Amino acid sequence: APAPAPAPAPAPNSAPDLFASIVAQGEAVRNLKAAKAPKEEVDKAVQQLLSFKAQFKQLTGVDYKPGMAPPTSPASTAAPSSDSSSCPYTRVSQQGELVKKLKAEQAPKDQIDAAVKLLLALKAEFKQTTGQDYKPGAAPAQKTTAPVQNQPSPAPAAPGLYEQVAEQGEVVRKLKAEKAPKDQIDAAVKQLLALKVEYKQQTGQDYKPGSQAPASPVQTQASTSQSGSAPQAQELFAQVTLQGELVRKLKAEKAAKEQVDGAVKTLLDLKSKYKSLTGEEYKPVAAAGATGGEDKNRKERENKSEKRGGGGKKGRGDKASQGKESSGGAGGSGEGQGPKKQTRLGLEAKKEENLADWYSQVITKAEMIEYYDVSGCYVLRPWSYAIWEAIKEFFDKEIRKLGVENCYFPMFVSQAALEKEKSHIADFAPEVAWVTRSGKTELAEPIAVRPTSETVMYPAYAKWVQSHRDLPIKLNQWCNVVRWEFKHPQPFLRTREFLWQEGHTAFATKEEAAEEVLQILDLYARVYEELMAIPVVKGRKTEKEKFAGGDYTTTVEAFISASGRAIQGATSHHLGQNFSKMFEIVFEDPKKPGEKQLAFQNSWGITTRTIGVLTMVHGDNMGLVLPPRVACLQVVIIPCGITASLPEQEKDALLALCSTYLSRLLDAGVRVKTDLRENYSPGWKFNHWELKGVPVRLEVGPKDMQQKHCVAVRRDSGEKVTIPEAEVEKKLVTMLEDIQNSLFKKASDDLQSHMVAADTMEQFQKDLDQGRIVQIPFCGGIECEDWIKKTTAKDQDLEPGAPSMGAKSLCIPFSPLKTLQPGQMCVSGKEPAQHYTLFGRSY
Repeated sequence: APAPAPAPAPAPNSAPDLFASIVAQGEAVRNLKAAKAPKEEVDKAVQQLLSFKAQFKQLTGVDYKPGMAPPTSPASTAAPSSDSSSCPYTRVSQQGELVKKLKAEQAPKDQIDAAVKLLLALKAEFKQTTGQDYKPGAAPAQKTTAPVQNQPSPAPAAPGLYEQVAEQGEVVRKLKAEKAPKDQIDAAVKQLLALKVEYKQQTGQDYKPGSQAPASPVQTQASTSQSGSAPQAQELFAQVTLQGELVRKLKAEKAAKEQVDGAVKTLLDLKSKYKSLTGEEYKPVAAAGATGGEDKNRKERENKSEKRGGGGKKGRGDKASQGKESSGGAGGSGEGQGPKKQTRLGLEAKKEENLADWYSQVITKAEMIEYYDVSGCYVLRPWSYAIWEAIKEFFDKEIRKLGVENCYFPMFVSQAALEKEKSHIADFAPEVAWVTRSGKTELAEPIAVRPTSETVMYPAYAKWVQSHRDLPIKLNQWCNVVRWEFKHPQPFLRTREFLWQEGHTAFATKEEAAEEVLQILDLYARVYEELMAIPVVKGRKTEKEKFAGGDYTTTVEAFISASGRAIQGATSHHLGQNFSKMFEIVFEDPKKPGEKQLAFQNSWGITTRTIGVLTMVHGDNMGLVLPPRVACLQVVIIPCGITASLPEQEKDALLALCSTYLSRLLDAGVRVKTDLRENYSPGWKFNHWELKGVPVRLEVGPKDMQQKHCVAVRRDSGEKVTIPEAEVEKKLVTMLEDIQNSLFKKASDDLQSHMVAADTMEQFQKDLDQGRIVQIPFCGGIECEDWIKKTTAKDQDLEPGAPSMGAKSLCIPFSPLKTLQPGQMCVSGKEPAQHYTLFGRSY
């Protein structure tokens, strides 16, 4: 095995040389231990390290200590000769050659790293000795002793302080290596940072291990101030500092770009003048010690508050809140609140520019989901689950009116049952998740996790149905299903586990079953249009897109204009007698005694995909926009103007008024909450609740209280309305209904403007490329549909990992835009058209 660390080309024959060798070899030993290298390899490297340390003690008379200042060679302290720098220069050159050689030979990484570390240490020593950076092939010019004589002596406290920093650094490393408690490590790190700040104050330089600073900046400046330019330099220094503060302030306030650019240009000009006058770069040394710790604490506070509020740019209303915060006015902190939490709310991506990023930010920053460590599975947080509960409550109530009862069947399916209906399982086979082991024991037969429950429920139906009197069976279950998708997962839209309801019914006649299919489809349309304010297109799926194993499928299709793509909202299937034949769900025909009749069946379902559709249809660049009927909170009450100068009596009266509004609105059936958090300003709260999509914000301040009114702000339009105190319930209930209707109208107008009819392939392609969904004359053939999809596919997808962007059939609309003319041909020109069929790019 190769040696763990390279010996430098020249034998270490001086204290600085040995010091650098020990540092490099120590690093090599640490790397080997971290990589869990073979014991003999580690022992060999440790032996080499101990050898270097023994030589170091023999040469210097002191033990090597980690972090100690590197010794200077005696030659460098004596009057330097004309070739005083030739030895370090040669050592750097030789070590550089060794590094090149190791890389060329593809030596082990730890060996190369150790050699590089030694090279860097030698370069640092070279710079310390000569005052110049090492340049290959250019030995430094001869140095006179004059600069050394003019060099200020080290600040008395600096060497001792250097040792303190080094020792404290070693303490921190030791604590981390021993995995000490976090508070113990934090305290040690804090002390280390304080010592480093003090060191920088005294020396004017950052602490660097192995390179002690020579002098205090104050003393250095003293030597240059002998010229007459000292007062002018001090004045310029002050101007640069002030201009720097101005630039930082402009950037923090997000001022106009030209304003910031102008200020930066002035700053650079001042720095240039300072350098011309003093011969040195401007360094804000004086500020380092005073504010370093404070700045670090401020950054830590900001980071913590950003984690709570989410990153991103501030939304609307934020500039106003910033102004209030700085002036201590209505948006300022209350009594005893301490420093303001400077968090960034809002979204960084714009919906119209990058829909995928925008969507990801909305669902996380609006606290709808949390990511999980199993790909394609997500945590539904209360804010999104409340939407699902609203859908569940409405739909459950309506299906009970139709005589449907709720039940629950197991999530596991036997292999025999799942594979009984071949055409049915063909659609799901690649996505079925199988349980194959219990602990370490292989199961005798693998068990599937349900992708859908036809094959789980129908064996029981066969047992329960003996006579026509046992029909109809109308059962529904609210449950989860697993489909192990291999496409790029998207929360709500395409996930490996999702929540849904699935209804399974069995009837004695086809007419009863066909009637129910459309009844359920109408309920799904109402879920979208009445609850979520999303218009849908009702229709029947083509032969290619229908549910496998069914006779026909009906669907509601929604449209997302931001991507120009449609999305399937919910489906209601007529299964005919396909499954009843397979599972023997039969009864004695009352009209023909002795003859067995197969039951007619339906299945229908809607999923949590609805939440993703709602987010993309209504959301904007400030975040989520929730229709009032599905919103977890319909109104949020925010007290404003509670400042340190506000009398305690007025503050109590204001909070009491907010509490009164809360009670009155709850009694009126409004879902409402008062945000009384004291550690956030009103401006921050405005942005927070806008991001979460609450339909109405109610602002109540001291002046509002005096004038006996409050201000309601609509989330959908941003409109502010002043409401008299006595009419709060009435006005807000009306406003919520108006918001619901406005959102539906806006989405309906959007759908109508993007859904068109085309009779030629050329026009169809053109409309498709403009982000529309198109009704075209279509023959209904599976091969023809495949040809359309292939012909309309683009080379690039609209988003990475999305499914093929060729157009697919969405449905045969029940209410087409145009009527098919007699003899009209399919858009492909090969077969007669059967229907105007809606095609589009789809999720």
